Amino acid sequence: MITSTTKMTARQFLNIGEDPPGVRLELVNGEVAVSPRPSLDHSYTLVRIARILDAYIDENDLGQLFTDVDTIFGEFDVRCPDLLFVRKNRLRLLKKKAVEVPPDLCIEVISPTAAHIDRDDKFGQYREAGIPCYWIIDPIEKTFEAFELRKKAYVLVASGQRDTKVCAVPFPELQIHLTRIWRTSL
Repeated sequence: MITSTTKMTARQFLNIGEDPPGVRLELVNGEVAVSPRPSLDHSYTLVRIARILDAYIDENDLGQLFTDVDTIFGEFDVRCPDLLFVRKNRLRLLKKKAVEVPPDLCIEVISPTAAHIDRDDKFGQYREAGIPCYWIIDPIEKTFEAFELRKKAYVLVASGQRDTKVCAVPFPELQIHLTRIWRTSL
């Protein structure tokens, strides 16, 4: 039996096309990783935080916010952060198909089945790629954590839970009332 040891490159991965219904595809170390689509809590929190950030970014003419877009982190790695932000002065570096420059902020909303990916794998990968700011939001535990890259290490610079208010880089003037991003059961 012959086993192929050839890894798929980011360029090859981007030529696959759109994700099949019901799943999200990413390229991790040259292999296609499949994960299920988000839960209701995940989706709700993502929409709510995106609304807050998009309004603030537009109002202050800071740049652009993107969701679920292929982002190249290396020759064999393409991830889809839940949200990412690129500052206005760097927008000219963006191409049409994927983000090929390190975003200024990546945000991951944790899904129960993929918490280790966001807290371990992506945490390390975003750090190594030089992403200046990384937020991890957990809609089940109702927690918010903001990390800033300092001397090639992420440092926790803001955190909150349930009904607290937080301010975090790269938007230190924006106060986010966490109760506005959590889904409540009816």
